[in-house]
Order: sequence, then structure tokens, then C-alpha cells
Amino acid sequence: MNNESCPFFYFGLLVTGKSEESYLPNLFLSLMRLGICTFQTIRKIEQLDPISSPKKLRRKENGKGIPDRDAQRIGFPARQYLQKPCSFVLLIDDLEDDRKEKIEQVFQLYRKILDEILKQDKDRASVHFLVNMLEAYYFADTTATNGVLGTSLEDYEGDVEEIRHPKNDLNKKVKELDKNRKFKEKEDGGKILELLNVEKILSNPETCASLRTIFAWCMQRMGQEFGDRYQLKTGKLNEITKTQI
Repeated sequence: MNNESCPFFYFGLLVTGKSEESYLPNLFLSLMRLGICTFQTIRKIEQLDPISSPKKLRRKENGKGIPDRDAQRIGFPARQYLQKPCSFVLLIDDLEDDRKEKIEQVFQLYRKILDEILKQDKDRASVHFLVNMLEAYYFADTTATNGVLGTSLEDYEGDVEEIRHPKNDLNKKVKELDKNRKFKEKEDGGKILELLNVEKILSNPETCASLRTIFAWCMQRMGQEFGDRYQLKTGKLNEITKTQI
């Protein structure tokens, strides 16, 4: 497919989180405002982890191809979406703190499913991670977060992708205001995503490498030059997922 001939681009999302299923397309509002693309959720999928049991590993090695369940839940929906001209697929998983050491294995696990099912169209699909999870980025634009939750957070000084338990931290801040209240992943998160300023979040080239890589992949597929926007020209990228760019 020649991307230069595409008047409009379609990005389908395979996601592993509850709030992502309903609201993750809003993370890409700044790209959609370019007027040349749209994002939509294809479906929610199960989060996959590498097999650690020697018995299960031997059983898998003796099998053929990828498990039918993985093909049906990930590979086939991706292939179906790519039947549309000028379309692309992003599989986006949360990379919680206890899974960080497995990132390359998890990446290859998803990548293998897409590669085997999509074959010649495999470059039209990519695998990415929200680190440690979507809620981490709410600490990088606290104007949006405070506006929804009524908190008085200040923008996190370091790299929000290093916050170990962002969802728990948000819940604690909400309970400080009202002990009977809690952070609602879908309801509150959905409202925050509508207000989140991703250009601000990615304004520091030294932080948010994983999130920046997602936007870099999308911009490249649309034939857009890397520049100061999202700090794509000089900003850090995820060492594992940037290999798809």
C-alpha cells in the first residue's frame, strides 16, 4: 500500500484495559485534529504473558503455529480491520511495573501473532505499551486531572513512566478529599482523556519514551515528518517498540 495515495488514515486499536476499550481513541485527539486520520477501538483483548511453566512451554514448542485463541482474538480482528484501505492497527498493552523485565518477551509474543496472521501486511500493525499504565500520563498534565477529580496535583517532575502504581496513587489522592470516594477508572479516566494535552506530556524529550513511540509510529505511517511536535525529532523512544518505525 502506498501511503502517499491515502487521503485519510484509519487506526484501529486492540487494547487490554477497561478504560482503554471505551476511551483510548481520545488519547489521539491531537492527531485527529490534523483532519487526516481517525482512531477507533477494534476490541478489548486479554493481556498475554510469556509462558513460564516448563511443561506448558514444551507443549507449545511441540505444537504448530500460534494458539487458535490468540489468532481469533488478536490476529483475525486485526486482519479484518486491515481490509479497509489506508488502515493500520495498534495493539496497546499496559506494562505494569512487575512486567517490565518481560517487555521484550511480551512484545515478541504479540508481534508473532500479528506477523503470522497478517503476513505481507504485518508492517501495517504495531505493538506498543502504556507504562506503567494509562493512568501514569494523568500525572504529566494535572490541569486535566485536577479539573475532573477536584484534586490539587502538580505536574510530576520526573518521568511519569517510572511511577510504579499510578492508579493506586490517584485513588489515594481522591480518598484524601473524600474517604467514601474512589478513582473510577472508566468514568473519571474517560473524562480526563478528553482533556489531556498530549503535546504537553511529550514536551520533554527525556521522558515518556513509550508514549512518544506510539505517536512516532502513527506519524510515520501517515507520512508526516518528525519535528518538534511531540519531540519526535530528538526525543527518547522505547528501545523495544521503536524497531517498528
